[in-house]
Amino acid sequence: MQRRSIVVLQGDETGQELLEEALRVLQPEVIGFPIQFQPFNLSLENRRQTHNEVVHQAAAAMREVGFGLKAATVTPETRGDIGSPNAILREEINGKVIVRTGRRIPGVTPVAGIYSPISIIRMAVDGAYGAREWREGEGLNEVAFREEKITRDTCRAVAEYAFRQAERMGAKVFGGPKYTVSRVYEGMFKEEMDAAAARHPDVPYEPQLIDATFALMLQTSGEPLVIPALNRDGDILSDLVLQLFGSIAGAESLLISFDDQFRVDVVMAEAPHGTAPRLFGRNIANPMAMILAGGSLLEFFPDDEQAHRAARAIHDATFETVAAGIRTVDLGGDAGTTEFTDAIIERVKEKLGQ
Repeated sequence: MQRRSIVVLQGDETGQELLEEALRVLQPEVIGFPIQFQPFNLSLENRRQTHNEVVHQAAAAMREVGFGLKAATVTPETRGDIGSPNAILREEINGKVIVRTGRRIPGVTPVAGIYSPISIIRMAVDGAYGAREWREGEGLNEVAFREEKITRDTCRAVAEYAFRQAERMGAKVFGGPKYTVSRVYEGMFKEEMDAAAARHPDVPYEPQLIDATFALMLQTSGEPLVIPALNRDGDILSDLVLQLFGSIAGAESLLISFDDQFRVDVVMAEAPHGTAPRLFGRNIANPMAMILAGGSLLEFFPDDEQAHRAARAIHDATFETVAAGIRTVDLGGDAGTTEFTDAIIERVKEKLGQ
C-alpha cells in the first residue's frame, strides 16, 4: 500500500483561506484515495508564541515524509521580530531550486504574444537573500555594504534541473546571469549552465545575459522556455512571467531539494503570491495557484499511478473551469472563491469517476 502523506503548513489571512480551498480538492471523496495530512500552525501568532519552533518542527516533518503544502504567511517588518519562515524551511529541507511555470490561462489574453509555457528555475538559497549587510561612515560619506555568496552545489542543482525541466517540456533553456560583468561570482553559474548543456546535448540552449533575457523574452517567437536564474533575478522574473500570462495566482510554486543522485528528495508546494490582506474574508480571492500547488504534489508521489492520474485531473479541471467562464475577479469574472473551487471539484470527480 502506498504511503501518502503531506505536511500542511497553515498560514495567515487569505493565505490560510486559500489553503483550505486546496485541501477541499484533495479529499478522498474527490480524488478517490485518502491522504494523511500533518498540520502545523505557521500563523504569525503561533510563530511568535513558539519562537519559530513550529517552523523547525514542520521542516523536520517534511524531511521525513517528503511533501509539504504551505499557505502564505505574514512576514513582520520590525527588526528583531520572528521574520519569515521561508528561509528556515529552505535551509532545513536543503531546498535548492524554486520552480514557477507561467502557462496560458484560457480566456485571458497574455502580454507580448506569449502563449507557450515559460518556466523559471531559480536558486532557492544564496545570493542577495540572506546576505550579510552593514554600513560604515556618517552623513554623505556613509557607505552600505553587502556580502553575498553562491555555491557551486546550488549552481549545479539549478542548471541541471533546468535542462531536465526543458526535456519534459520540449523547451529551450534560455537566459542566464550577467557573467560578463561578474566573471567570478556569476561566472560560476554560467560554467554550470554550460556543463549541464554538455550533459544534455539534445536540449536547445541559448545563453543570454540577464538584461537581454528580459528584453528578448518580450519578443519571444512563442516557443516554450526554461530560464535558470540567480535568486533575486529569478524572483523578479517569475513574478513578471506569471503576470504576463494574466495573474500571479495562475500557477504553483515548488521548492525542491535533491539527494546525492539528484533525485527529488523533498517538495514543498505553495502559491507564489502573499497573504493579500485586502481580500481576507471577502470570498473573492483566486484559489487557482493553491489548488494547482496541491495537485502538483501528487505528481511527485513515487510509482503511484493513481496519484499521478489525480494530479492530471486537478490540473486539467482547473483550466477547464476557467475556460468554461467560471473565473474570479482577477481573471475578469465574478465567481467567488468557494464557487470556483466547487466547480473544480465537480470536474475532478467526473474525470476520476467519483
